Amino acid sequence: MLEIVNRICEGRGEEGDIERLEELGRIIHETSLCGLGQTAPNPVLSTIRYFRAEYEAHIREKRCPAGVCSNLVRAPCQTACPANVDVPGFIALIGAKRSAEALRLHRERNPFAAVCARVCFHTCEDKCRRGMVDEALSIRGMKRFMVDEEVTMQHPEVRPNETNARRKVAIIGAGPAGLSCAYFLARLGYRPQVFEAESRPGGMPVQTIPAYRLPREILSLEVRMIERMGVIIETNCRLGSDFTLRSLREQGFEAVFLGVGAPAGVHLGVPGEDVKGVDDAIRFLREYNIRGSAPSGRDVVVVGGGNAAIDTARTAVRLGARSVTVLYRRTRDEMPAYAEEVEEAEHEGVAIKVLTAPVEIMASDGRVCGVKCQVMTLGEFDRSGRRRPRAAAEEPFVIAADQVITAIGQKLDAGEILDGLPVALNKDGFIAVDPHNGRTSLDWLYGGGDAALGPASVVEAVAGGERAAVAIDAQLTGAEHAFWRQEKECDVGFDPNAEPVKYPRAKMGLLPVERRRNNFNEVEQPWTEAVAVAESRRCLRCDYREKCS
Repeated sequence: MLEIVNRICEGRGEEGDIERLEELGRIIHETSLCGLGQTAPNPVLSTIRYFRAEYEAHIREKRCPAGVCSNLVRAPCQTACPANVDVPGFIALIGAKRSAEALRLHRERNPFAAVCARVCFHTCEDKCRRGMVDEALSIRGMKRFMVDEEVTMQHPEVRPNETNARRKVAIIGAGPAGLSCAYFLARLGYRPQVFEAESRPGGMPVQTIPAYRLPREILSLEVRMIERMGVIIETNCRLGSDFTLRSLREQGFEAVFLGVGAPAGVHLGVPGEDVKGVDDAIRFLREYNIRGSAPSGRDVVVVGGGNAAIDTARTAVRLGARSVTVLYRRTRDEMPAYAEEVEEAEHEGVAIKVLTAPVEIMASDGRVCGVKCQVMTLGEFDRSGRRRPRAAAEEPFVIAADQVITAIGQKLDAGEILDGLPVALNKDGFIAVDPHNGRTSLDWLYGGGDAALGPASVVEAVAGGERAAVAIDAQLTGAEHAFWRQEKECDVGFDPNAEPVKYPRAKMGLLPVERRRNNFNEVEQPWTEAVAVAESRRCLRCDYREKCS
């Protein structure tokens, strides 16, 4: 068993290794004559049971998601990026004042460089080894500089193919997952057709992320780039009413990618939530971002601790609310929203009440007038790895409100879109897909993004779209042609013996609070070239050091 595990961690794993480990573990457990022997396989069997996807990533993709298997990790930041963007490469090019080349390198693996420069979860920074010295690099800040420097659109390499161009591939949903799938198929010579239910392409980023974080023209530029590559986008075409999955097949589409997102909000499940003045964050944000107006109360309570909750609260502030309070049932440290977004929300006047959960929506004359809340405390750890909140001994209290907006999750009504087709769902009601190729239980139907993962990040949706594009091409042609997956040599020199520079992480400039509370102007301000170049030189160039070692 140890030999097999070592081989997997060294990048030499083979299909069938997981099953061999399970079989060996069963034999050892059943035939050992002492307790030590009988329990010896348990650590390996337990990790397979709970982290099977990591074993599969090591074997199938030769990738270590944790970033610790040295043979499989070129640089931890790149490994941590779901889209596998060459992070050290584009940082080195920025440091050499070659930002156009840096952007072109980024778009090898992610078409939404400008979008991710503003809204990415930046998991690359969480794994940055510079953080072991002082602070991680501001990778998102450097990306922001890079995309703001773009004068001429940096198009990726496209390989025309007349045979592929005649193939019919449909993509449902013009969000990050669907457009990324279209982007990578277009690079292989396909001309996929994208169907979008709304009047504007872009998916959740254009529908729910406020303009103060993501200006609409930024997303539009990258959508137009994808269209110019040969992708056809049809708006106001809704799955289930304007067409169905069956009708697409009848029209001759050989493969279909399902990237419809998770467009419905989750209910609180407390008394009174059906009264007037209670809404969900997705609908509230969509009303403003798509239609230009949304009903906003004077005293607003937002329930939830994620980015959607903070976006909703900051939007309510900009729409003129007198008070905005965010309720979260765990502690501040456990809020899934970006820490910097929570901090800026407070600067704008949003009150954050943690360890607080709503237990009833109070109403007067059929309209919300307050929220009855229970103080919470944290108990044992649950399946998410976080301590489970439970009611404390304190008596409930009421927060006055004339509007309550819930942001506690999103869901997909799969029955509306599957047209009775036998497509498997996962335990949470999302489309069940193979995590390595996006294929569903039907061999011609693929899925990705929030429709398959549940609410996730833009870059995870990009990665899902790319995997599905590679798999669709392989299904239609019988071979894999993902030329962009080949690592490119970065010709920027680096002295591995040089001492790391000593200056601290650069901070993003922000629009002063008094200049942003009443408008949707972009809050984060770009760096100058001098700041970006200096920040790039904080990089330890793990990719170079790994190659040297």
